[in-house]
Amino acid sequence: MYPPYPTDAEEKKRPLNLAERIYQQLKNNIFDFQLLPGDRFSENEIARRMQASRTPVREALYRLERDGFVQVHFRSGWQVRPFDFRHFEDLYDVRTLLEIAAVKRLCGHINIKEQLAGLITLWCCQENQRLNDSALLAEMDEDFHFALLALSGNQEMAAIHRTVCERLRIIRRLDFTQEGRIAATYDEHAHLLNLMLNRQTEDAADFLSRHIEISKNTVRHITLHRIQSAKSRYNINIRTDN
Repeated sequence: MYPPYPTDAEEKKRPLNLAERIYQQLKNNIFDFQLLPGDRFSENEIARRMQASRTPVREALYRLERDGFVQVHFRSGWQVRPFDFRHFEDLYDVRTLLEIAAVKRLCGHINIKEQLAGLITLWCCQENQRLNDSALLAEMDEDFHFALLALSGNQEMAAIHRTVCERLRIIRRLDFTQEGRIAATYDEHAHLLNLMLNRQTEDAADFLSRHIEISKNTVRHITLHRIQSAKSRYNINIRTDN
């Protein structure tokens, strides 16, 4: 049996960030495929699971809807948004354009060596100094690409890029579950930084584009495999059209 809903008075004693906690928990469940694409659920179910009232649950769900992770159906509750790989392809295209623009801007900066110093320390290290924690490397990889946008000096581009990457995170984080991807990421980031230091602008842009394409193809393959495995247990509506 689920515990009863808390009263309004009890709810007011809870931390003000209850909706944020529920939002993060549900998003993690989606990222970890505990909530699968196409899964349906009600606000009542989530409220019981989270031991919260419906108000913060609804707030969290509408935020997830705005972020593109769930959708609401009139009279039939909520659903984890089915995978639409065309949507992810479009996001990758935007990400690539933004990062290429940032790299080209950086290659034109006078003090590029000083700007890239922190990234060089992290990614141009000896093999015995490399980290091998896949979860940590996934975060470091994302931070590397965020840094390219931040260092380029265009705050609006950086903000758009961060939003795009947030929506891609559900599949991008799977990249580092593949054997060899950690070493490849170190090698590819180091090579890109060296091209930029030498102001080989077009070579750097081309290499970055290929780097992102490899990652995109890898996570698409892994995601399809994971969803197809889950599909044998659940009835999931998956769009894989191009």
